[in-house]
Amino acid sequence: MKGTATEEKVRPIAERFLEGLGMELVDVSYVSEYGRKVLRLLADKPGGITLDDLTLINREFGALLDVEGAFSERYTLEVSSPGLDRPLFKEKDYVRFAGKKANIKTKAPIDGRRNFKALLMGVEGGAVKVKDADGREFDILLSNIDKARLVVEF
Repeated sequence: MKGTATEEKVRPIAERFLEGLGMELVDVSYVSEYGRKVLRLLADKPGGITLDDLTLINREFGALLDVEGAFSERYTLEVSSPGLDRPLFKEKDYVRFAGKKANIKTKAPIDGRRNFKALLMGVEGGAVKVKDADGREFDILLSNIDKARLVVEF
């Protein structure tokens, strides 16, 4: 999960900060939108993130970045939860959400396919084990996953 230099600089600071609050960093991105720089954090915790959590993170993490001197330019900090269709990035995400369905897009085709809507069955040997609606099982290397999100089920 490689990002821009700014994202790589902020990621360890955000991970330590959120772990201290009993939360986890899901993702960090630093983008330019409409002529302004935006730093986005996706945070989660067991039981889900609350509005009070988001307010606390926004206030305290912004102050921490100022103290750390992480930015020399103006930016906007946006903090949110990953949502019901949470993106999956790390091996531990696929382990944690085993038993749930996910949409996975691969970088290279597997049996002629790049898109999978499948049940997550865990991780073994650096590969995500999945089962599709037809009952076919696939091992998708973590390094071959381009994008993955949980499927929202009601």
